[in-house]
Amino acid sequence: MQTTRLILVAVGGQGNLLAAKVLGEAALAAGVPVRMSEIHGMAQRGGVVESALVFGPGRSTIISDGEADVVAGFEPLETLRALNRCHSGTTVITNLAPLPPFTVAIGRGVYPDLDDLQQRIDGKVRRLVAFDAAALAREAGNVLSVNMVLLGALIGTGRLPIEAGRVRETIRDRTKAAFVDTNLMAFELGFERTMGV
Repeated sequence: MQTTRLILVAVGGQGNLLAAKVLGEAALAAGVPVRMSEIHGMAQRGGVVESALVFGPGRSTIISDGEADVVAGFEPLETLRALNRCHSGTTVITNLAPLPPFTVAIGRGVYPDLDDLQQRIDGKVRRLVAFDAAALAREAGNVLSVNMVLLGALIGTGRLPIEAGRVRETIRDRTKAAFVDTNLMAFELGFERTMGV
């Protein structure tokens, strides 16, 4: 089994840590070696939250510049900030629904144009999958299920060594009962978005 390095980037409250936990537990249940680390930063104030997962024989959870095989961005600007971690063979999945930082809200910053942002990312990586994951989460019944939409998209790319069925089981087992149905629907919508593309 080859080593696959994944980075999940988000802002606080988007469910990055739950997504990482589901992936890690699904991998362990499938017998796939996995190592995981998290950076919480100022998560409670809308700051960056990053999870790194290394599947396979890799020994370290440190993913340096140019080492990420897959990046999933829950927020477009955070995806752009992770671009230096990518290489020419990286697959990037990003949500296109922005959550502008506080500096933009008070007029001291400018949020980048989404088309320009996509062009910058697409010019550096092998594959970019960019879509409004928040819209799919709303379609599933809960806008907070963006993390599950992106999990589905990740698995749909075929870049991770985990089968969709195993992730579905972990979602059933590890998410709150009140959210299982919407989380599974969100996962399916994300999975369909990238399956076979």
